[in-house]
Amino acid sequence: MLSRRLFTIAALAAPSIARAQEPDWPSRPVTVVVPWAAGGPTDAFARILAQRLSTDLGRPFVVDNRDGANGTIGMAAAARMRPDGYTVVITPNSTYAVAPHLYQLSYDAERAFVGVGLLVSSPLFMLVPRNAPASSVADYVALAKRPNNGLTYANAGIGATSHLATEMLLQMAEIEVAEIGYRGGGPAIQAVLAGETGMLFMPAAAVMPYIQSGELRALAATTRARSPLAPAIPTFQELGYPGFEVVEHVAMLAPAGTPEPILRRLNAACIAALRSPDMQPRLQAMAVTPEAQPIEAWPAYFRAESDKWRDFVRARNIRVQ
Repeated sequence: MLSRRLFTIAALAAPSIARAQEPDWPSRPVTVVVPWAAGGPTDAFARILAQRLSTDLGRPFVVDNRDGANGTIGMAAAARMRPDGYTVVITPNSTYAVAPHLYQLSYDAERAFVGVGLLVSSPLFMLVPRNAPASSVADYVALAKRPNNGLTYANAGIGATSHLATEMLLQMAEIEVAEIGYRGGGPAIQAVLAGETGMLFMPAAAVMPYIQSGELRALAATTRARSPLAPAIPTFQELGYPGFEVVEHVAMLAPAGTPEPILRRLNAACIAALRSPDMQPRLQAMAVTPEAQPIEAWPAYFRAESDKWRDFVRARNIRVQ
């Protein structure tokens, strides 16, 4: 009888003990792993959001850049961190939904992380130099179908959304264009500006100033509907390429096992920050659109995005050299 009474007392006390042990999060700085190089669009956005979260949540959110292998090096490092709410990752879908189908990973992409939610999205544009002979997608495809056309495109990284958009055009237009590889978006953009290569897909966040100045000519957008960032630019779907859609989604993830109350507080803080009036001009300047997604929506989104790119990578036989 005594042991049963003690068990009952312990069971009744367990919830209050758990609450007492629940950390007053955040009580110290939070590390924001960005698995891409400093200075790029993802890093720039992450720093703006981290600054706002530091203010709103009362503790520093410190960006830690760990780039390499399409973001998988930084993801592997984050996967080893304690799931206590003091490590999060901000990265695009090319890292969490595409890279697992291209690389041998030291972590389980499906189980090592939980999604806090989508943060922002950005369309991609098909770009050519200002003096390019093609003034439309139809012109470019016609040139590409000529024998010995001499056309080349810039690849900013195997498995990047810019690379996937290029492969989608080659597949759907039934054309072949020679690839020139570059170490990241910055060098690829400069190569097109300099006329070293004649075509590039790139997220709006990296190229809007060049489009607005006329240094690069945007032939089409990769979203379903025209982007409010550049409403005069038609979509591929408008131009006769049904199903052509490539969007760069930037999301926040946390190591699996991070307490749900912390995930929910992070999610709410991110949504509030991205919706705040003073953030809107900064996001517009970065050519990104805020996304609001409850944490419950992440599993279905992740599975659909991962399945889409797994099938595409296999169909195009895309491999890391």
